[in-house]
Amino acid sequence: MRYRLDVVATDIPEVVRYAGGWLVDRVMAGWDVTVLLSGSGDLRPLEILGVDVADLEGALEMWAERPHPQTVAVSSCLFGSDARVREGVLNALDQGMTEVTLWGEHWPAELDAVGSVEHRLSAAARAFKAQALAAADVADSVSVDGAETFLCGVMACPSVAADLVPAS
Repeated sequence: MRYRLDVVATDIPEVVRYAGGWLVDRVMAGWDVTVLLSGSGDLRPLEILGVDVADLEGALEMWAERPHPQTVAVSSCLFGSDARVREGVLNALDQGMTEVTLWGEHWPAELDAVGSVEHRLSAAARAFKAQALAAADVADSVSVDGAETFLCGVMACPSVAADLVPAS
């Protein structure tokens, strides 16, 4: 069985900026990573990261039939602006069977079941993220740090994601 990570976002450069290195490391560890997009754009940055891409609207319509991922990662902006995404995140946190990870600059105040975590990027993740940032035309405004920081909901059963550790 392969582990699955579904990433929910509207903006490709945002995915690369906040989670690109983590996604590369998950792909290299054998995870199936799919970015579910509500918008369109140049997919080259995501191709560089090695992730699959699907339409968010189609995924939301078929969510009940879709195999549930071990982890869902969501843009905090999308969490705040799309009631369906917010409801899905809150339900996943309540059930405790899916790890829920959020990234972005605006942390939702209503999420009290989450803690700050970080992922230390491998050298390969930093290199691929830098290339993806360049392809997204944001390399000049964003640097590639050694870690990416997220908010992460705790699962009821032990997490399969040993790559996310509490942020200090």
